Amino acid sequence: MATYPPPSEEVVEACVETFRQERHRISVFGNSVREFLATHPDLTSGRMPVIHSVKYRVKDEEHLREKIRRKKTNANRDITPDNLFREITDLAGVRVLHLYMEQFRVVHATIEREIESGNWFAPEEPKAYTWDPEFREFFESLGLKTELKESHYTSVHYVVKPNDALPAACEIQVRTLFEEVWGEIDHVLNYPTPTESVACKEQLRVLAKMVGAGTRLAEAIFRSHREFTNKPPPSPASG
Repeated sequence: MATYPPPSEEVVEACVETFRQERHRISVFGNSVREFLATHPDLTSGRMPVIHSVKYRVKDEEHLREKIRRKKTNANRDITPDNLFREITDLAGVRVLHLYMEQFRVVHATIEREIESGNWFAPEEPKAYTWDPEFREFFESLGLKTELKESHYTSVHYVVKPNDALPAACEIQVRTLFEEVWGEIDHVLNYPTPTESVACKEQLRVLAKMVGAGTRLAEAIFRSHREFTNKPPPSPASG
């Protein structure tokens, strides 16, 4: 991979200051997204809610500095105060966790309805990431643009804003609990600097395959339970 000269520290600090000035607005909107998803009756009601849990964070300033430097040195992308909010859309982040894949249909439909109703504005299309061809087929069946990841990462990302004029964007990530375990371990080893351990890289690949098998097994368990109890699978509400 080619590397490029890092950005000047003056530019990095100017970007951080721009973020600092909008941090409250970004935080308020991100928290409203978290609250909407964490309390939505289609996602949280019943004996078996669609979602397991929701996490929320606002990016801290040091991680922002690292990301600006990384985008410049790895991809030669210049992040400036003028384009900061267009280039970095995960300054606020909400992560939605669910148990098995079929539940994702309901989460996806809930987010899409909020965008289509005009309550949220989406500056870019949602995107699914996975290493697994079967999961890719599932995501594409829902109309999601899908990218195969050599890193063995699996998650669906949405970017939403209150409207087109405001800089306050929030990234929503949706994944299974199995994928969350893999993601947390990968994050520790590979963020902000990727591990150079060949053993760790190979073990992460093995873990990804185990996680994929676990996700499939969870799906099969709940399918068997539905058949035994004559209950339908979770389905998106109509409105």
